Amino acid sequence: MTDEPPETAPAAPPAPRRRRPATSTTPASGVKAVPPVAPPEPGARIAIGIDVGGSGVKGAGVDLDTGKLVSTRHRVPTPQPSTPDAVVATISRLVKRVEKELALGRDVPVGVGFPGVVLDGTVKTAANVDPGWADYPAEEALRRWLKRHVTVVNDADAAGVAEMRFGAGRGEPGSVFLITLGTGTGSALFWNGTLVPNLELGHMEIRGRDAERRSAAAARVRRGLSWKAWALDLDEHLLAIEKLFWPNLFIIGGGVSKRADKFMPRLTTRARIVPAQLLNDAGIVGSAVLASERAAEATTSGDGGTPPERAVTSEPTASSVRKRAPKASAGGPDPVAAVQAPAAPT
Repeated sequence: MTDEPPETAPAAPPAPRRRRPATSTTPASGVKAVPPVAPPEPGARIAIGIDVGGSGVKGAGVDLDTGKLVSTRHRVPTPQPSTPDAVVATISRLVKRVEKELALGRDVPVGVGFPGVVLDGTVKTAANVDPGWADYPAEEALRRWLKRHVTVVNDADAAGVAEMRFGAGRGEPGSVFLITLGTGTGSALFWNGTLVPNLELGHMEIRGRDAERRSAAAARVRRGLSWKAWALDLDEHLLAIEKLFWPNLFIIGGGVSKRADKFMPRLTTRARIVPAQLLNDAGIVGSAVLASERAAEATTSGDGGTPPERAVTSEPTASSVRKRAPKASAGGPDPVAAVQAPAAPT
């Protein structure tokens, strides 16, 4: 739910924003690849993070101690239709690109943030993707494809973990909400740093329908609204959440957080509101962090399968993920090819 929709609604020239490295695009497939901010340090603890959205799938290698991306940040369009087979194939290709670029061993885990409720590795809801995802055993399928430990979690939960660990929520006590604004509206609640998973408040009812139909960033573009008009809809949603949970802080995430100056001054909640610091990379980072911690738990328990559900906190655990030394690439990583859904492996 953290994808940034196409910017087609009228808007003033963009305000100054955090600079990113140049993006290369393969015109035939729409694939984008952003070089890493910095290569990994020798001996760095690495995991792979994948963020699945309604319009795009993103992935990169993540330094688990700094929260920085240490590989190319790949983005490919979400397959249409976004069936489980097609999206699993897309994820597999992204993981293999990162794996090759960083020369990662099989002990490096993969985390996947998915836009829906996820229980014990099984997707339970599919609001902004193909309905075939409902009750789909995503972790089991991805482990068969990738032959490595995979953790699948709600995408907003993953983004929230990243912001609480490395970003705007770091050290914040009490009740903190991350709200991700993209194709839909995601939500993650933390109480004294501990995650309350799968909240999905984008689907709370306001004016007789899902709130995200008006508050998501895509809704502004779809309806052709000004920033001012859309801020009123977003504010109504945040005020409804505030009446239920009385948070101390709202963190606004998703790609639209880069334009926070356009709408945040118009929001009227009692709680403080700040933009996310990791912007649209939070889902990648948080997914990698959670995968690392759950892989460490599975190793400790001697169970290679899905570990029992546990409280997720904003403080790091003593996980240990090793990697091989990275190999230099003369021409950089190849762009990811257009993804087709191959037959499932036997």
